[in-house]
Amino acid sequence: MTNKTQRDAFWDGIYELALDDKDIYVVSADMGAPALDKFRKDLTNQYIDVGIAEQQAVGVAVGMALEGKKVYAYAIAPFITLRCYEHIRVSMASMNVPVTLVGVGAGFSYDDSGPTHHMVEDFNTLRALPHMTVHSVTDAPMASALASITRHMTGPDYVRLDRKPLPDIYKPDDDFTAGLKVLVPSETIAIVATGNMVHTALEASDVLRNKGIQAGVIDVYRLPIEPAGLLEALSGVACVITLEEHALPGGFGSAVCEVLADAGRQARIKRMGCDFSEGYCYAYGGRAHLQKLMGIDTEAVVAAAQGLL
Repeated sequence: MTNKTQRDAFWDGIYELALDDKDIYVVSADMGAPALDKFRKDLTNQYIDVGIAEQQAVGVAVGMALEGKKVYAYAIAPFITLRCYEHIRVSMASMNVPVTLVGVGAGFSYDDSGPTHHMVEDFNTLRALPHMTVHSVTDAPMASALASITRHMTGPDYVRLDRKPLPDIYKPDDDFTAGLKVLVPSETIAIVATGNMVHTALEASDVLRNKGIQAGVIDVYRLPIEPAGLLEALSGVACVITLEEHALPGGFGSAVCEVLADAGRQARIKRMGCDFSEGYCYAYGGRAHLQKLMGIDTEAVVAAAQGLL
């Protein structure tokens, strides 16, 4: 484990690229990070802080991108996405402008800050936009690799970073171009997860293995989902669980179901995510507690798998 946050792994990668490429710029909405402090100090002319004004960050980033610069607009995840949604829709997606939005705080990362800071609606809102690519980051090596990947994006994209360090699943030299990865194979049941929920899926798979159930794990780290890749990964699988730390309507699980439905693929499916039908989550007590309340902890996934089988 690197003990690096996804944020620092990503920005360290951007820093190394920006040392040799003066067309790379960071537009920050009053955000700090050790890696960004280094960028601000050494690459002063490539760093712009617009203050607590995320909409302005998007506007500045788009204007610079139209002049041929590669720009990263950075803020806390709900504010660089939902607060700026019309600007993203009109200025980025409609004109296919290659700005990279970077949001820190996926899901319940800001567990101590309440629903204003919970990022549980970015999949369903951003994946509806034309040209938009969403990178749902799993660990620090993937975040580091995304620095180079996003540098060469030809359309708008969004990097969804977790706030706290997570165990490394991947290696620094792994290839992340496919959009998904089969981490544990199985022809019985597969847990299709994204972001930090991939770690929960792997824990649940271990528990199920000890119970005599071989549960596969598939990490989908890019939306739109590549249909051929997901269909191949789920070939022969009769039961599917989708797992996300995100609102269920139109979210990651819905995207998986759309791929299967469009291909005429039949399977028993259980979508696991956040049910906000009675309102947002105002509870406190840590991220693990919130996940348990939402029914997306390891124990809940194990019970769901046993129920499907």
